[in-house]
Amino acid sequence: MTASTPLYVTFATYLLLMVGIGFWAWYRTKTFDDYILGGRSLGSYVTALSAGASDMSGWLLMGLPGALYLTGASEAWIAVGLTAGAWLNWRYVAGPLRVYTERTRNALTLPDYFTHRFEDRQKLLRVLSALVILVFFAVYCASGIVAGARLFESVFGMPYAQALWWGAAATILYTLVGGFLAVSWTDMVQATLMIFALLLVPVMAIVASGGIGPSLALIEQVDPGHLQWIGAGGVMAVVSALAWGFGYFGQPHILARFMAADSVATIPRARRIGMTWMVLCLLGALSTGFFGVAYFAANPELAGPVNENPERVFIVLSELLFNPWVAGVLLSAILAAVMSTLSCQLLVCSSALTEDFYRGFLRPHAGHRELVWVGRLMVAAIALLAIWIARDPDSRVLGLVAYAWAGFGAAFGPVVLLSLFWQRMTRNGALAGMLAGALTVVLWTLTGSALYEMVPGVIAATLAIVVVSLLGRPPSAQVQATHRQVRLSLRETGY
Repeated sequence: MTASTPLYVTFATYLLLMVGIGFWAWYRTKTFDDYILGGRSLGSYVTALSAGASDMSGWLLMGLPGALYLTGASEAWIAVGLTAGAWLNWRYVAGPLRVYTERTRNALTLPDYFTHRFEDRQKLLRVLSALVILVFFAVYCASGIVAGARLFESVFGMPYAQALWWGAAATILYTLVGGFLAVSWTDMVQATLMIFALLLVPVMAIVASGGIGPSLALIEQVDPGHLQWIGAGGVMAVVSALAWGFGYFGQPHILARFMAADSVATIPRARRIGMTWMVLCLLGALSTGFFGVAYFAANPELAGPVNENPERVFIVLSELLFNPWVAGVLLSAILAAVMSTLSCQLLVCSSALTEDFYRGFLRPHAGHRELVWVGRLMVAAIALLAIWIARDPDSRVLGLVAYAWAGFGAAFGPVVLLSLFWQRMTRNGALAGMLAGALTVVLWTLTGSALYEMVPGVIAATLAIVVVSLLGRPPSAQVQATHRQVRLSLRETGY
């Protein structure tokens, strides 16, 4: 048995399990509603872990630890912003969105919800929101494929071009076959594996470095700046990091989990489960990168691969600190993180193309079987596009995620929030906000400013929505009546 045999065995076992769940979901998928939202049948535990796993992609085990390893404690503000944003999203968006999408002709996608929420008979909201999803998710999917490629490249010594295809293959297969149910149930398995790995690796790194006190001393020797909460970027960097939290309100792949919950009553328990999981995972990721500095300061001869690419810190620590069989399981957690997010992103893109373009414009009366197969073809098409975007071997996971996260947060976040809580919001206001948010993110990125593009994007979108809505005619009586009914229903359930 060679040294790599445990890795091959554990990876193969994990992949077979995921694909097996995909084929199980194949038999449970009868209609297009099942394929896109699982028939709105997810319980609290699956809803919570599926939302968490679809959120925390490969950047959690690679990008975030890499940022802490490279810069230090100042990068932890990202985790603070994400935690606050996720809690607010669960508390104030999950329940209202679940009710509103059901009351607006059982909307299956975010573009579908916007169209029916504002009675957009010209379908401009459907087209614009679907285009935003396709543009930014293509980049987001590429980040997952890069993370998977880095894993296969590091562990198995594959060339980057070959690792791209291996990293994406299994995810594409079970998403293609099983749809939303496959994605949600595999997310639950993957979330469990991720939290196990993220808690174990930093603990062993601290122990191997002599404990917390000696570890902190080693980090200070390497660079005292690693212990500072305000880094070289100053207050602007802190604001930019905290702004990540606002992105939650506009992420279609996370919002889809709220829409798929079996009832509003499921949400509070799912919130408690999901937030506990998220906080523990973030602490583990931060600790991996931070205390990885101490471990490699004590063992500088082993630091070569991490110094070359800090995003490999979790991978290298897993290989050095554990038996090969255990390391195989831990490294499968990276694959789990990549697969869980990439799969749901592929599915959201597929639903946008199938529901909002194919059925919305080309085949309004298409049957469920036809739509499911078109959805599967769209998964394959988007996956190929993402692989093409990820082909650059110098791509960085966190950079790709940051851009896509800002795009969705600015384009959709203000529109979603105000659509749920402001009765006076209009169709034209939604269009203006979506366009202003997306364009601001794209253009602000070109300026090279240190301020995260999410901040100006959200401000521009919010102002556009409010100004255009107030300048135009009020929504129709029916739109306003539906809004009041939703708010009344939510008050009756405690929201």
